[in-house]
Amino acid sequence: MTDRADTGHQGLDFLSSRLEAFLVSHFPDSGRGLLIERISGGQSNPTYFVTYGTRRMVLRKKPAGPLLQGAHAVEREFRILKALAATDVPVPKPILLVEDLEILGTPFYLMERVEGRVFPDCSLADLPRDERAPLFMAMADALAALHRIRPDEVGLSDYGRPGNYFERQITRWTRQWQQSSSPPIPDLDQLAEWLPAHMPPDDGAVSIAHGDFRLGNLMFHPTEPRVVAILDWELSTLGHPLADLGFCCMPWHTTPDEYGGIRGLDHEALGLPSEADFVTRYIASAIPTAPLKPFHVIFALFRFAVIFVGIADRARAGNAAGDDASAIGPLAARFAARAMEMVRCG
Repeated sequence: MTDRADTGHQGLDFLSSRLEAFLVSHFPDSGRGLLIERISGGQSNPTYFVTYGTRRMVLRKKPAGPLLQGAHAVEREFRILKALAATDVPVPKPILLVEDLEILGTPFYLMERVEGRVFPDCSLADLPRDERAPLFMAMADALAALHRIRPDEVGLSDYGRPGNYFERQITRWTRQWQQSSSPPIPDLDQLAEWLPAHMPPDDGAVSIAHGDFRLGNLMFHPTEPRVVAILDWELSTLGHPLADLGFCCMPWHTTPDEYGGIRGLDHEALGLPSEADFVTRYIASAIPTAPLKPFHVIFALFRFAVIFVGIADRARAGNAAGDDASAIGPLAARFAARAMEMVRCG
């Protein structure tokens, strides 16, 4: 086999010949022939379509280079996919986790490729008007299905620490912001002070929290308004379900040029649901919790802003996963500003 890292498989941060040798040894009955295609748009773990003989798979790996402790944990992604595979939560079927650094230089895993549609833009501008709201409702249904799963029943009782979720998360993301080399963002500093002082009382609700549950991380059926795969489990843990729900509500508070939000659009004319309708749909089939409050959306905006900070830091270090990381980094200040608008509105 020849080393094809620079011949036929461009844009890889690993040697395709090593992956091919690995696949030959693990899937001898699949035939031969390797095709690797980088999936664009992701900002976390580099992701690739891998076709090897008759097998159509997706490979996710940690980025090359230095990483924050605990970041890009593909091992956790594989574990939760394996735990949810037998439930009614739509996830790709996991195939194999590989922690041997000699293969690709970082841990990686393989999962089955699911066919469907992904919509990174919440306006769903390329779809007919009457198809837009049903997709949002399908997203609410999929989130409720995830939150109905009891972690102990699928072997995930130790997947995170239950209780005091928001307190721990605020501490974590504040620390990450403070350790960043990014330029100052005063709004983030203010949010880091406001959030711990305005946490709602802990109602004890615990669920599997996806951590990045948004339209762009869902795959929908090719023709039906139905989620067929929830993707990108890198930030998943045991947490409070309202953290995911608040995260899902961010598009109503951000504009189209702020990571594809829908603020400022004519929702009625475009057939887009209101935030209240989306939340009502989720509540209809979710395990009851305390009500969603502005705090939960403000926390989501703060957290996503710090994630954007991390993307900018990785771009400066030269190991960001997405080609547009340097352009996305400035969104940190935009999202922090949107969160402070909500704070000032009371």
